[in-house]
Amino acid sequence: MTSIARTNIWLAAGCALALAPLAAPAAQATDYNVGPMQISAPWARATPKGASSGAAYMTITNTGKTPDKVSCVSSDASAECRIHAMTMDNGVMQMRPVESGLEIKPGETVTLKPGGFHMMLVNLKHPLEQGKTVKATLKFDTAGSIDVDYPIAAIGAAAPGVPAGGGTMMQGGGGGGGGGGMMQTNKP
Repeated sequence: MTSIARTNIWLAAGCALALAPLAAPAAQATDYNVGPMQISAPWARATPKGASSGAAYMTITNTGKTPDKVSCVSSDASAECRIHAMTMDNGVMQMRPVESGLEIKPGETVTLKPGGFHMMLVNLKHPLEQGKTVKATLKFDTAGSIDVDYPIAAIGAAAPGVPAGGGTMMQGGGGGGGGGGMMQTNKP
């Protein structure tokens, strides 16, 4: 091997190392605070092309002395967004909007996650793409409003900190199930 070939190999290796951070997922979750409300680990799942809805998740902690309610006001990726609850009723998964906001009591932590409470992004304007982010505005009745960026993970990704294969509800367009039951969406 000539010295020119060795130099080119070293240059290519150096370029690959320098560019590696750019190939990594572009977005990392950030924590947010508005008044006594703490929002941590926000994330969303990628959706396939043609999906009409998607979902986003997070953990919200109320460090204050009074309860507060949270609702989703708007999203840059969908015509509307709202917080939903999922429950099982006789083997049928039911999804319903949480009317008047999700209450978080003083000292309580509520995790919006696949298969439970989640933020539904309805009438998507475009697919949610892995490695990008979706922005949503959350409104707390008392604490106020805040814009939150949700890094988008792969379709079917497990929640952060959950082993692969865990927490697979709300894949793709939000209609499929998992968990061996049927799914029923109850609209307001």
